[in-house]
Amino acid sequence: MQEKISIKRKIKSTVLNILMYLSAGIICLILLGVIGYILYRGLPHISIELLTSKPSHIRGTVGILPNILNTIYIILITLIIVLPLGVGSAIYLNEYAKNKKLIRIIELATETLSGIPSIIYGLVGMLIFVQFCSLGTSILAGSLTLVIMTLPTIMRTTQESLKTVPDGYREGSLALGSGKWYMIRTVVLPSAIDGIVTGCILSIGRIVGESAALLFTAGMANEVLGFVDAVTPGNAGSSLTVALYMYAKERGEFEIAFAIAAILLILTFVINMSAKWAASALKKKGAKQ
Repeated sequence: MQEKISIKRKIKSTVLNILMYLSAGIICLILLGVIGYILYRGLPHISIELLTSKPSHIRGTVGILPNILNTIYIILITLIIVLPLGVGSAIYLNEYAKNKKLIRIIELATETLSGIPSIIYGLVGMLIFVQFCSLGTSILAGSLTLVIMTLPTIMRTTQESLKTVPDGYREGSLALGSGKWYMIRTVVLPSAIDGIVTGCILSIGRIVGESAALLFTAGMANEVLGFVDAVTPGNAGSSLTVALYMYAKERGEFEIAFAIAAILLILTFVINMSAKWAASALKKKGAKQ
């Protein structure tokens, strides 16, 4: 009887393993297929002129330099604001807050916010930042809207990563005479850096891929701006995703749309690799301390 049960379990285990690997293989094939198709359609249409000029109906040129710069500005401004807020909030909730009821309420609120459609964030951002705060349709208003969108992701991933750090690390550091903040900075954060970087990468993915919220807040201007102009209220700017939507939906120029999609993929890959490199450097620095 036990042998029959053992054989049935082995069969079930083998079938489940096969299904698991098959599912993983299908997902990888779909991902590679999507990336390959976008690169196949987009890379041949990427040129120096496309990357270094701005669109002009008078000169008959098609360029996405303003869109590339605006996308980079939006990423930088959003991360500069959201990373200290998100990581700091997670540290407070996990290391300092004692009211468990308040913690549960905040966690529920962040999980609820992370599930709200981006178009609603765009409408709220337009009402608050564009109109009420008098920032106008601008890159700054779009970035502040994305801060609200990505804050729950940064908070939850950082908080869950901090929870995985063993309490023995904290107790050992405190027993050696270090203060609480020194312990968090030199022991807890380096141990949780992988989760923090994961949250950062997820946030960058959402920032780079966002278009609905930016249509209402950042606008569709195609002027080349400096970073100082980008953080100045009233200076609108179209991101790469907004430009992709305009070329594909409004103009029907799918060659340019696929080229922008390929550039977005490459940009996301470069940023993610940079984030992983920065995480590795911070981890080594924390280990030395």
